[in-house]
Amino acid sequence: MSSKIAQIPLVSGHPEVYEPCDDSFALVDALLADRSSLLEHQPRLCMEIGCGSGYVITSLALMLSPLGSQVHFFATDINLHAAEATRATLEAHDVHSEIVAADIASGLQRRLAGMVDVVVVNPPYVPTPEEEVGCEGITASWAGGEDGRKVIDKILPVADKLLSDKGWLYMVALTANNPSDICLVMREKGYASRIILQRSTEEESLHVIKFWRESVADVNGRQSVASGGTGSWFSQLPFMSSLWQRNESSRT
Repeated sequence: MSSKIAQIPLVSGHPEVYEPCDDSFALVDALLADRSSLLEHQPRLCMEIGCGSGYVITSLALMLSPLGSQVHFFATDINLHAAEATRATLEAHDVHSEIVAADIASGLQRRLAGMVDVVVVNPPYVPTPEEEVGCEGITASWAGGEDGRKVIDKILPVADKLLSDKGWLYMVALTANNPSDICLVMREKGYASRIILQRSTEEESLHVIKFWRESVADVNGRQSVASGGTGSWFSQLPFMSSLWQRNESSRT
């Protein structure tokens, strides 16, 4: 595939899976605009939390393809249909990611703690009644509870634990989510941040925020500290490739 991002006709779908929309396109456009920095960053492990159709993780894998086999990808989603859609989308673009059926990153936090160099997430951010948060099916992909922050506030500490010293987090948020407060929450955890893309649609005002550890990074979110210690974990990756399938079979 010569394209730098996933092609919509090749993105797999399902009635219970969120299809690429304005927020997905905004996140991919932000990553594409930051591609030179990402390639210079030379991440070894990247993860998408809430992969949906697989459009974003596939696009990221295509963007980073010049790095070859040195970079590995993980994608998680609580929706088993989304895990299957992501697998099909990746295969259609001839790229690979480990796919895990999990709530945010449950089952991976301890194993990947401090090892992920890039985390991308388009979280459920729409303000909704609290009872819609985490429900089954496609509603879980957008239902964010009061102020749309219920799931975002769960993701932030998980991302903090997963990210390496050189880790970057890219997150989509609405104006209604109070992006400045999200940045403050991460600031208290030692992260600098900047909004790298803003986009208004007829229905919402979107922000893509980039976070990086302030103590080891310059003002551009670039830093020179090399990550290490991932080699032993990568030897276990074949084990992970079928984890979501085992989770699926355990529920049937």
